[in-house]
Amino acid sequence: MKRTTIGLDIAKHIFQAHAVNSETAEVTRTKLRRAELLAHFAQLQPSVIVMEACGSAHHWARRFARLGHEVKLIAAQFVRPFVKTNKNDAADAAAIWTAAQQPEMRFVAVKTEEQQAVLALHAIRERFKKNRTAAVNQIHGLMGEFGVELPKGWRTMLPKATAALDDATSSVPTLLRSQLRRQIEEIRRLTEQISEAERQIASWQRRQEDCERIASIPGVGLLTATAAVATVGETAMTFRSGRQFAAYLGLVPRQNGTGGRVQLLGISKRGNTYLRTLLIHGARSVLVTSKAGKDPTSWLGRLSQRRPHNVAAVALANKMARQIWALLAHKRTYDPNHGLTAVAPAAPA
Repeated sequence: MKRTTIGLDIAKHIFQAHAVNSETAEVTRTKLRRAELLAHFAQLQPSVIVMEACGSAHHWARRFARLGHEVKLIAAQFVRPFVKTNKNDAADAAAIWTAAQQPEMRFVAVKTEEQQAVLALHAIRERFKKNRTAAVNQIHGLMGEFGVELPKGWRTMLPKATAALDDATSSVPTLLRSQLRRQIEEIRRLTEQISEAERQIASWQRRQEDCERIASIPGVGLLTATAAVATVGETAMTFRSGRQFAAYLGLVPRQNGTGGRVQLLGISKRGNTYLRTLLIHGARSVLVTSKAGKDPTSWLGRLSQRRPHNVAAVALANKMARQIWALLAHKRTYDPNHGLTAVAPAAPA
């Protein structure tokens, strides 16, 4: 028996469902409140529920799956072209249903609670880091207004700033000093919160075999490994190839062409911005510190010689993304010489 497909537009309080009877082509539109949602779908026969991959979508996907339904998530950018009229909940639900009927539609894998928890730790750590950067920049600017020059880098800046505030002969006004001291304490507190988040992430990494496997790739550290596994994890085969995974991260060129002529532009920068940033930063560190980046006989060395530094870093990040996919999808271990070993010639008869 063919399952009924239901397009569901989710929100905080009001949910809109759209379904079409496969035999009579009758359209059913149902508006549900949050408290009614699970009870309504618990009464239905097992169906295919399709939603946009937006806030709380993974939570509802897990809840519907426990009721016996098959759940699919679609990226919002793939739903938007099917909105026929003005945007409202009913039109969005109908567009989700229509998008799900497309034969080549790509769906987003549903994340587990553990995966979402790890990604939430990454998001919290990133916010702490941004707040610390803002506080450091503000201290640089405010104390610079009174002729106090501070070194770059918060580790070397904090002792110098503290010494300047404790110096009675400093040009910083007394009226301002107490607030600047609180600012310095805030930086130290944010640093401890960042460290605590990293300890929690590292504790999760040690329990994940996949994290240990891809962490052996040069340029892939704690943050990149855990973010990649939490983003992809056991669903790596959702992507047909490493190139498709790199495209998901926005590490492949945009295309603009017609009449059979295609022009390749800069990278698309679509998809997961956070993971793409981590990969590019990791690639930059490899370019600076590894011997391969300076070896003119290696792929990376030749690339660094003929292309600008940032272009080489993005190209290496693309390669790292493909390696991550290969290790996760095929459960392999990292081999730096993979594909480079020549086949030994056959012995003469």
